[in-house]
Amino acid sequence: MKAGIASIRKELTGNYSGTEIDSLIFLIFEKLKGYSRTQFLLSKDEFLSDVERQEISQILARLKNHEPIQYIMGETEFYDLPFYTVPGVLIPRPETEELVQWIIQQNQIPEPTILDIGCGTGCISISLRKNIPDSTVLACDISHVCLETTRRNAERNAAEITDFEYDILDGNLEIDFPELDIIVSNPPYVCQNEKNRMEKNVLDYEPEMALFVPDSNSLLFYSAIADFARIHLKKGGRIYFEINEAFGKECKKMLQEKGFQDCHLKKDIHGKDRMICAVH
Repeated sequence: MKAGIASIRKELTGNYSGTEIDSLIFLIFEKLKGYSRTQFLLSKDEFLSDVERQEISQILARLKNHEPIQYIMGETEFYDLPFYTVPGVLIPRPETEELVQWIIQQNQIPEPTILDIGCGTGCISISLRKNIPDSTVLACDISHVCLETTRRNAERNAAEITDFEYDILDGNLEIDFPELDIIVSNPPYVCQNEKNRMEKNVLDYEPEMALFVPDSNSLLFYSAIADFARIHLKKGGRIYFEINEAFGKECKKMLQEKGFQDCHLKKDIHGKDRMICAVH
């Protein structure tokens, strides 16, 4: 296996950093052999079969085309839970785990009703359902692929949630919502003018619909969700957003102008304004 690892490292050098290559090598063998990190470290003298070498070759070809490893493997981990990942659905990010943790830590309601708007893989809604006992969790998206992926992930993690199709930008949709204690969303927030600073694996493979907003209306989804929250969020209920670090102050001002209280910006582990919470 040592020769195989050396070969992978050589193939990926120039396309990925050394740290990224180390991570990719482990993920490849975790998928291929079912190894834990300890097993991986202890098994480097094992031989690879011809079938395994062929599979690695196919994975490397896709990686060299900058396809995300999460799509190649068909799964990823989020908040210590396994999630299916498929093309057309945004890949869960580590910073979103911080948003989930913030909600869990702040929640003091015994049986909260939670809505995740733009659920994608279901990573937020499912993680909240698994970690907030007796919660009622709803998840919506406009994408059928996202909703199907959320259903599969809910089943995989034995998480009882209610998912449904909903377009937050279409104010004419009639759905009977319960009173909500928490609304959370990680909506599209990348401006078109930021494309030239983004990685090729994101631009070429992840869904534009889940990423981008017009330069002229960077708070498009935040404003719509805030208006929705004014109607459906209980008094004292909380709204949580993951945000573009460049628009934290603007998002906070928008929420305050719509009557929300105790607006609080929170930095991620990299020191960037990445989350905001406000009280109805």
